[in-house]
Parts: sequence; C-alpha cells; structure tokens
Amino acid sequence: MNFELKALGLAEAAAQKCDALVVVMGEDFAGGSDPVSRLAQEARKAGDFEGKPGKLLQAYRFEGVAASRLVLAGAGDGSAKRIQAAVHAAVAALRSKGVKRLVVCLPADAPEGAVRAAVAGTAEASYVFVATKSKPEGRELQRVTIAVAGDVAAHQGAFDAARAAANGIEFARELGNLPPNLATPTRLGEEAKKLAKAHGFQCEVLGPKEVAKLGMGALAAVARGSEEPLRFIVLKYQGAAASEAPVVLVGKGITFDSGGISIKPAPEMDEMKFDMGGAASVLGTFRALGEVRPAINVVGLIPSCENLPDGRALKPGDVLTSLSGQTIEVLNTDAEGRLILCDALTYAERFKPRAVVDIATLTGACVIALGAVRSGLFASDDDLALALQEAGDAACDPCWRMPLDDEYGEGLKTNFADMANVAGRPAGAVTAAKFLQRFASRYPWAHLDIAGTAWKGGAAKGATGRPVGLLVQYLLGQQAPSAAGRKPAAAAKRKPAAGAAMARRTGGAGRKAAA
Repeated sequence: MNFELKALGLAEAAAQKCDALVVVMGEDFAGGSDPVSRLAQEARKAGDFEGKPGKLLQAYRFEGVAASRLVLAGAGDGSAKRIQAAVHAAVAALRSKGVKRLVVCLPADAPEGAVRAAVAGTAEASYVFVATKSKPEGRELQRVTIAVAGDVAAHQGAFDAARAAANGIEFARELGNLPPNLATPTRLGEEAKKLAKAHGFQCEVLGPKEVAKLGMGALAAVARGSEEPLRFIVLKYQGAAASEAPVVLVGKGITFDSGGISIKPAPEMDEMKFDMGGAASVLGTFRALGEVRPAINVVGLIPSCENLPDGRALKPGDVLTSLSGQTIEVLNTDAEGRLILCDALTYAERFKPRAVVDIATLTGACVIALGAVRSGLFASDDDLALALQEAGDAACDPCWRMPLDDEYGEGLKTNFADMANVAGRPAGAVTAAKFLQRFASRYPWAHLDIAGTAWKGGAAKGATGRPVGLLVQYLLGQQAPSAAGRKPAAAAKRKPAAGAAMARRTGGAGRKAAA
C-alpha cells in the first residue's frame, strides 16, 4: 500500500475524492462550519457520538463530503496511543467495503507521534495474509493519505520513519505467517540475501559445515534432528563511519519447534511456526533500515534451524560445548531457543558492539507474566534498558523490564557441565534470561522475550510483526550524535536498578511458546 502525507483541514479533507474518509476526533473536539464538524456536533447533541476511545460513527454519501463513506473515530484524550487505536478501529470497520483510496484526517492539535500512530494503525488493520491462498482476495486498500494541519515539512521525518516501520512490520508478518514447509532456514537465508541486494547491505549465510568449523556446538546440536539444513545469517547495514561501533540485533530463528525429544502436546503445535518471530523481526527491521537509512551501523545475526525428534536429535542429558567454550547440560530439548542464541551472542563479540539486543519467542513463562500486551525486557545496562523502554512507548510497542538478580541463576547449576539449559518452572522467563546473560558479559546487552507478543492465537491467529516498531524507533534514537544529537547507550555494563519493574512470579505453563 502507498502512503502519502498532505496538509488538509477538515473542509479540504471533506472535498477529497476517495472511497472513504476517516476523521479522528478527541473528546474535546470543537470543530467549525464544515460538513464533518456539523455532523459531529449534531451527533453529539443526539448522544450518538462522544469522541470516546473506540467509538465510531459511520455515514454513507453524507452531503458535502466527496468520499462515499465517512467514519468519525473517537480518540479520547487524543494521545498517540488513542489515535492509533481509533484509526485501527475505523480501518477495520471498512474492511471488505471495497475501499481502495482512503484519507485519514488527524486532529489539528494532534501530539507528536500522531502521524506514526495513524500509519501504524492503518497498516495493521488493513493487513491480510494471502500468500498461500488459491484466491488471493482481501487486500483492497491501495492508497492512503494522512492529512495533517499546518506545515507538512514538520511531520515529514516522522512520516518517512513510520512508513518504513510499517513496511518492515508487514515484511515480518509475512515471513511469520508462512507455513513451516515454506519458511525454512534456507528460505530465511534467501530472504536476507534479497534484502541485501535490494538495499545495499552486506550479507553472509553460513551452513552446517561453516557453523561446525566455527565451533557453534549448541546451534549445531539443535539442528541435528531435522533434515532441513541450518543457516546462520549475518546482515550488515552501514549508515555511519566504519569506526562507529554497531548495534547488533540477534533474532531466534526456529522455523518450527516440535519440542524435540521433549515433545510438545499436539493442540496448537501448529503455532510453533511462529517460533522464528525473533528472526522475522530482525529481517523486518533491516527492511525498514533500507528505506529510512539512519546514521548508525547495525549488524543482524540470525541462527536458524528446526527443532525436531529423530534418531540423531538432541537428547535430555547430552552435554554440549558452545562457541564460548562453556559447556551446557541439556535437561529439556524444548529449551532450544537459548541454545542457538548463546552461540550467536558469542559470535557478536567480534563486532565490538556498542550494544546487543536479542529478540526471541523464548518462554511460555513470559506469557504468564505479561500476557500479550508487553514484551519482556531484560538488560544488563540501565541506559540500554531505558532507551528500549522509551522506544517501545513511543512506537506503541511496549515492553516491561524484568529482574536479573544473581540469585535467579542458582537453578542453572548442574553436576555435569558449566550450566544446565533450564532451571525449573519458577521464574522461567528470568532464568532463561540468566542463561543468555552468561554469554553476553562483554558488551551492554538486552533480551526481549516476545513469546506473548509475536503472534496472536484463536480467530485472529497470525504474526503481529512485533517488536519491529520498537526496534526501528530505538535505532533511530541511537544514531551517531553528529546526525541525531543523541547520546548512544553507555558502554559500561551496569546491574539492573534496585526495584526494577517485574512480575513477582512466572510459571512455565500457558501458550506453548518455545522454551
């Protein structure tokens, strides 16, 4: 879909020739003498529309409005979060109405972030997956105009970033929604190469022999049970001087997770195709970087394989030697995500990064702790954690900081290796993060557990593209100081601040996200 930005008042927006006009209104909307304002005023008097969050009023061929369909969308206090929800509700209501040309008119006093919110809300509500359907119907919306009051130039930067993020999110959703027989590790490598060719990135895709030569024993062990060959993908975007240390993004790419020998229950196992949500988010973020071209260096690392049971598969009781040289006793083969990530985190050291962020559908325990609203955030560096939290809030893609107290790592002790790969049910999301932390001690590090946010189940089943919005916003805020006037995350490692936000207790039950 094509987005454009225009300066239009309500009267001008009403005159636009389009299939539908969405007008976002807060509770304090006053309006003028134009047709849309008159409708809103009359509807309020009649008690049919109040501008409250989620409220919609639809009109067909309303006098004085060129669009066939008019939707008034309530945005409550007019915050960016409410605007995104209002636009999402309005566009969702127009689905299957044959709307190809849409104008979204924002309030005259819309806050910073309103343009981003409008683009994100439109893109999310209009997305339809058709790649594997015999009759690819449903993608009707083709052109969207975001109408703002005043000078367009003041909103252009935010609009360009929002459009790039929306394209990145859609790219991630498309990959996540592909069935596991198509979205294989090989396919992820091919998609990375296509991105690199289209946007001028550097790309290297390693196979089983190269991974074995490097000494990535944990990644190689997880891949043993599948006939699909593993891939280790390295993407590099250079938007700043070569001397600038990069941010490294590490995405978990388990393209299907049966649990291995520790096999999962059959119900909803099909959703384990979404276990490559971290990998999809890294690729989606690079898709956005290719458009917005920020002044920052970024490296993407994606360890990818399947986790299946066969005669060669990883077994409970096996001891692995990771790339770092640390040994790991496998107590549960369904805790495979951390095994492939630990080798990638060690590999990241060679880039001398300013920060490393790994993204993974890691634990069902995080779903119990935070549900589907916020991603779990763990960080060894306070500045990095704050930057990610602020980015998530600004992008309406929120996360919540969880603890990393040393005591949580006690459960990883074992008599047979340097550590075990699981520590029991209590605080399962935290102990998984503590495992990863043992491989991320040489740089500022953060871990995003997206098991609850990377996809939806039930009638709305499908990938969400999260946390691409958060990652893009974070990277834009971490550009070289000469370009963005922002101080990068501090290089010094810090322990989490006392009283860091947390859930008191997390369990291992709930959605069967890969451990």
